[in-house]
Formats: sequence, C-alpha cells, structure tokens
Amino acid sequence: MKRTLTALTVAATMFASSPYAAEDADLQKLKDTKECVECMLSGADLVGANLKEATLMGAYLKRTNLKGAYLSGADLRSVDLTDANLSGAELTTANLSGASLWRADLSGADLAGAKLSDADLEEANLYSTNLEGAYLSNANLEGANLLRARMKGAILCNTIMPDGLVVYSGC
Repeated sequence: MKRTLTALTVAATMFASSPYAAEDADLQKLKDTKECVECMLSGADLVGANLKEATLMGAYLKRTNLKGAYLSGADLRSVDLTDANLSGAELTTANLSGASLWRADLSGADLAGAKLSDADLEEANLYSTNLEGAYLSNANLEGANLLRARMKGAILCNTIMPDGLVVYSGC
C-alpha cells in the first residue's frame, strides 16, 4: 500500500508494507514543525525536502532517501542514517556529531563546515563530497570512498581514515 503526504516543507512518500516505513505521526510532526526528536522516519522518501535548520536529534532515519534534501544548519546529532541516500544533499554547517552514517551515500553532498565529530562514516560513499572546513574529530572513515572529496581546512583530529590509519591534523 502506498501513501503520499505532500506539504510545503516536506514531500514524503512511504511504503506502509516496508519494515522500515516511517510512522505517520512522526512524518506529520516533521512537516508541521521541522522538529522530530528521536522519531522513527526509516524508509521515508524525503527527496528534495526543505529541512533547513530542522531538529532531528536522535532520529532513526535508516535507509531514508534524502537525495538532494536541503538540511543546512540542521541538528542531526546522534541520528541513525545507516544506508541512507544523501547524495547531492545540502548539509552545510549541519551538526552530525555522533551520527551513524555507515554505508550512507553522500556522493556530491555539501558538508562544508559541518560538525561530524564522533560520526561513524565507515564504508560511506563520499565521492566528490565537499568537506571543506568540516569538523571530523574522532570520526571513523574506515573503508569510506573519499575519491575527489574536497577536504581543505577539515579538522581531522584523531580521525580514522579509509585505510585504517589515524590522522591528527588540527588537534
């Protein structure tokens, strides 16, 4: 069964039969307030959603499609974005501290100035991603694809790089 919810700030499509389907109440709360702390939005299709400065702290967004979403300045601390699609997303100055981005697709995303301290980016696709000025202290990038990623000015204090080596740049 397919349900569609359209709003000015969030266009979301979800499949109710999916074991990762977002909960209706949480989607409505996000649509109404751009705030959904510790909510369940897994499997939601939020392609191109305008979530500028939204608060999704601790939200469960596993396998969520946020391709091209606008999340500039959003509070995404401790969010679970495992296997999520964030390709081409705008995440400048977003706070992703402690977030799980394991195997997430961030190809072509803009994370300039984003806070990724203590984030798990293991096996993430960061192909052609802008990480200029990003804070990656204590982040795990083991197995991540950093091909063509821009990292000028990024803070890499105690950061595990794709090859497993630890970098102490900017400590």
